Amino acid sequence: MTTPRRRIETDVMKLLMSDYEVSLVNDNMQEFYVRFHGPEDTPFTGGVWKVHVELPDQYPYKSPSIGFMNKIFHPNIDELSGSVCLDVINQTWSPMFDMINIFEVFLPQLLRYPNPTDPLNGEAAALLMREPHTYEGRVKEYVSRFATKEAADAATDEESSSDEASSDEAYTDEDEDKQEKEEKDTDL
Repeated sequence: MTTPRRRIETDVMKLLMSDYEVSLVNDNMQEFYVRFHGPEDTPFTGGVWKVHVELPDQYPYKSPSIGFMNKIFHPNIDELSGSVCLDVINQTWSPMFDMINIFEVFLPQLLRYPNPTDPLNGEAAALLMREPHTYEGRVKEYVSRFATKEAADAATDEESSSDEASSDEAYTDEDEDKQEKEEKDTDL
């Protein structure tokens, strides 16, 4: 049986040797970022996200922590924190899985098949269930605004300055107000 340390090294090396762009935090194999592209034939196509990964000391017996650093509009991903609600990571994790599974199977499936009945983003879940076309439009809007290569490069973790975060939120609120006004004007 391999030790958790050895398994961490093996899994991270597999990820580093794959087609994914991986950047270690302080040369630490237990914390890193992976550039993740939205799956083809979905509203997320063309999106680029910076995904933060932390591997616990007990990995692979304990699941990794996964979070999107730049904004994404999805029922099972918290818009502010980027936390991912995915059963296979949170409840049914098995040492049989590795980091490649997360980026090649689990995350693409989550984006392809959202679960609005177990949401972290209630607005996205409600929109998906009530107005699927509007949901798809909002996803595409977020992809074009927040999921570019530049946005992924600029995405930082919670330790970024609060000024940046608040100006981002103000911009978003203004844009949403403007969009709501335009939609009301269109309805009249």
